[in-house]
Order: sequence, then structure tokens, then C-alpha cells
Amino acid sequence: MSGVRIQGILFGVAAAVCYGLSPLAAKSLYALGLTADSTLFYRYGLAALLLGGWLAWRGEGFRLTRRETAWVAALGALFGVSSLTFFASFTVMDSGLACALLFVYPAMVAAIMALGFGERLGVGRAVALAGGLAGVALLAQGGEGGVSGGGVALVMASALTYALYIVGLNHARLRLSAAKLTFYALLFGLPFVLAHGALLGRPLPQPLTSPAMLLWALMLAVVPTVLSLVLMAEAVRRIGETPTAVMGALEPLTALFVGVTCFGEALTPRLALGVLLILGAVTLVSLLPAAGRPHRHA
Repeated sequence: MSGVRIQGILFGVAAAVCYGLSPLAAKSLYALGLTADSTLFYRYGLAALLLGGWLAWRGEGFRLTRRETAWVAALGALFGVSSLTFFASFTVMDSGLACALLFVYPAMVAAIMALGFGERLGVGRAVALAGGLAGVALLAQGGEGGVSGGGVALVMASALTYALYIVGLNHARLRLSAAKLTFYALLFGLPFVLAHGALLGRPLPQPLTSPAMLLWALMLAVVPTVLSLVLMAEAVRRIGETPTAVMGALEPLTALFVGVTCFGEALTPRLALGVLLILGAVTLVSLLPAAGRPHRHA
């Protein structure tokens, strides 16, 4: 195995683990009195400041064309809604299981491409989707392990909007770096976080009143947001998208480990089976090539 491939694998593993730590920071901020809206405000705001500084340091510039502005505004809206529903789910169900449920989004992407754009699934992907749905059904039964119907609905909404974000991103074909695209997605997603807080009568942001709150807010912005993005980009550059996507299975596993060890969250045999079905389905979807779209005459 070449040194470049080993580096890529290490970067991919580190990126997945970093992203899987987001519930640790989020739930720690909840315990200190912050709402999900304020937590996201600091995640988006601080990460955007860091990415903006990175873009300025690299001399990449901030200009967008009208087409790029329209696309990143739409993508930012999807990104914001996905984050809002995902972080809200932490308040009504165990965060580790929420992360496992969210990982169904690659299967949703495959389904959207098949139903909306005529991409053939193939037998292998169809089997994977069925397995993923079975895993979601097991987790959605509730009654144990901190699972609730409302929590499952929130995570499914988050997974769907994130799947639409990915589909839109692929079809937009924006010639922007990962850092610049994420910077604008965060920037355009921020108004949705502010609007959600205002609608619920929770003006944002709540102040960070202790060093612990500031440290957790910085950790949320740096580790599962900026650092995860940079490491993932480096992994893709060295080993490609598919192996990096497969390593993404470590994200919910990390979140599950954090939930069980740090927050005393339960993991029953039925819930564990559901998680394994989802992870197996997504891994299979990532490994199998798409069958392609049917040929259309002009």
C-alpha cells in the first residue's frame, strides 16, 4: 500500500471521527443552558469566520456570479433546515441513534436520483435501500433506547434536506472550492437559524456566559465543521470519493460511542440491529457503481 493511500485512509478516518463528535459539543452546550438555535448560531457563525479567514489568507476571494449566488442561497437554505432539524432531534432522542438514522441520507440520494432523474438503481442498490428502510423501521418503533416518533421525524427531515442538498450540489456544478462553498452555505443558512429562533420567541444568540460554553462552541465550530471538511477534502484528493464515503460509517459509530459512554444513552439489541442495517445499506450503496441513466434521444 502506497504512502499516499495510507495518508488518504488516515485523513478519511479522522474526518469521520471529527464529524461524529458533534453531539458531544452540542449536548454539552444544551446542558449549560443553550438552545439548539443558539448552538447552531455559534457553530455557523464561528465556522464561517474561520473559513472566511482561511479564504482571505489564501487570497481566494469572495466574489460570486449571479448564478453561483442563486445556487448557494438555495443550498444554504437546505443546509440550514437540515442542521436545525438534526440538532433539534438531540433534545427528544439519544444523539447516537439520531446520528445513525441521519446516515440513511446516501440511500435517500440514490432514491432521489432514481425517482427524479431516471438513474437506474440496479439490484444491489435496491437491496441496499430495502435494508436501510428496514433499519429505519426498527429504530422508528420507539419505546426503548431514547427513541421517539418525533425524534425520528426530525432526523428523517434532516436526512431528506441534506440528500436534496447533495443532489443540488452535484447538479449545480459550481466551480468553487470546498472551503468557499461551505463558507457561503453556512452564511446563507444562518438567517434560517435566526428566523427559527425568532418564530419560537427565542431571540438569538444567547450569550456565552462561561469559559466552558465558549470552549464547547469553538470545539463545535472547529472539529466537526472546519477540521472535518479539510480532512475530508484531503482524503478525497488521495483515495477518491467512494472510499472516503465508506469511511463515513465511522461518523454514527463515533456518535454512538460518545452517547453511550458520555451521556449514558442506551443501545438495545433491536436498536443495534437497526444501526447495523443502516450502516450496511449505506456501505453497499457507496461501494456499488450506479447503473446509469437510461439513454434519451434529443
